[in-house]
Amino acid sequence: MTAMAAILTAGVFAVGAMPARADTLQQALTEAYRNNPTLVAARAQQRATDEGVAVEKAAGRPSLNANGAVTEFLKQNSTSFFAPDRLFNVGVDLGVPIYSGGAVKNAVRAAEERVQAGQADLRGTESAIFSQVVAAYMDVLRNQALVGLNANQVSVLETNTQATSDRFEIGDLTRTDVAQSESRLALARSDLQTAQANLIAARENYIALVGQAPNDLQPPPSLPGLPEDVAMAVDLALENNPDLIAARERAQAAGYDIEVAGAGRLPRISVFTGYDYQNFLGSVPSQILNPVDPTDPGTAPGPVITTPQSASAAQAGISFTLPIFQGGRPAALQRQAQARASAALENVIAAERDVISQVRSAWSSWQASLAIIRSSQIAVDAAELSLEGVRAENSIGNRTVLDVLNAEQELLTARAQLVTARRNAYVAGFTLLAATGRAEARDLGFLEEGLLYDPALNYDRVEGKWWDWQRDPDPVTITTSTADTPAQTAAVPELEEITIERDY
Repeated sequence: MTAMAAILTAGVFAVGAMPARADTLQQALTEAYRNNPTLVAARAQQRATDEGVAVEKAAGRPSLNANGAVTEFLKQNSTSFFAPDRLFNVGVDLGVPIYSGGAVKNAVRAAEERVQAGQADLRGTESAIFSQVVAAYMDVLRNQALVGLNANQVSVLETNTQATSDRFEIGDLTRTDVAQSESRLALARSDLQTAQANLIAARENYIALVGQAPNDLQPPPSLPGLPEDVAMAVDLALENNPDLIAARERAQAAGYDIEVAGAGRLPRISVFTGYDYQNFLGSVPSQILNPVDPTDPGTAPGPVITTPQSASAAQAGISFTLPIFQGGRPAALQRQAQARASAALENVIAAERDVISQVRSAWSSWQASLAIIRSSQIAVDAAELSLEGVRAENSIGNRTVLDVLNAEQELLTARAQLVTARRNAYVAGFTLLAATGRAEARDLGFLEEGLLYDPALNYDRVEGKWWDWQRDPDPVTITTSTADTPAQTAAVPELEEITIERDY
């Protein structure tokens, strides 16, 4: 383990003996991976994006349609002597697109690029959730340690105040000394209340992210694969950052959209065939040839001809459509697509700048926190020695009560700063991993076999489907509610001596 990694994992959050059972950071991340609603919703949204490929492919596939109708003629045309009273007709039509100007091909390519972008977005959501969980986990540890430090300070000041009052009673100290002790005790109690409120808020935030209450969290493990320098971190991010990858894929998709829009000016060719059947349901009257002339009674009627009550027809052919003029619509659509593609290209640069800024800022915060850890540890050691000396000098009258109170406060401040710096260093280190695209479940390797969600599996399942009646099971809620989780308190493990360990 390097010195930096050791600094991050030193046990500075201990406020008591380690419990028999405790939650680990790996368990928290695993639970969030399974049960965080934002992450689970992002997976469902990606499955919806996957269907875009099948939707676009359908435009280039054969289509088969059936139509039918039953018509009752309520009033016939006065010139129609042999019109039917009713009609039943049914038809079947098959169309097969042959050429669509490249619209289908490019629309499918654009949809495939958007699937890739969505998968990168899902990676980004996963690493963002993990970053929030790590921060929440470390916040609980830090705030628990701060509650322990402030509770210890209250206990010490209560003893000091009682001792000061006793010495005042025998005339060894003044009323001013007592007032100073009481003032510091009141402030310490106020700080303890603030620390307890912050601990409750941190625990509730942990529940919102993970789905269950924290249970005696253990110190986190060392962070894997931290870059050696900021230049290496930037290079890794430019290659692996999911947000940047998603922006690049969307720019590719927008380029295909230009070709889709331009295809509106090109011809369409398809082949078709159809079959139609009609039945007049016996409502067409029979016809009489040479009917009787009313003015000539001697004429005989001609033979009766029975009219067919049904008919059928079939057809096949090639359809060709060439747009000549559409009022400028295709050109407007293509210019619109070009403008959107231009915006997508600029968004790539914006994403790149943002990633570089994130990486450099996270690196700076990480390095600063490591330096603060070293300085704070020195400050803690010095403050402990100083407090010991001031107390000894106060016992022989060379130091005042205020000097003791100040020394105690300086030690508390140094310890709190060290705890906070360790929290900040770990969170900044994980944020750096996330920015370089290496803070996902597949990178951290904490999941059991078979639990890793692979969005490509769903895409492979649906992108080639043809059947109209295939559907997935009805959606159900996967994540769990936290309404029944008890409200959190500021209780911490039974306090022993507060220790600030060094591991470098």
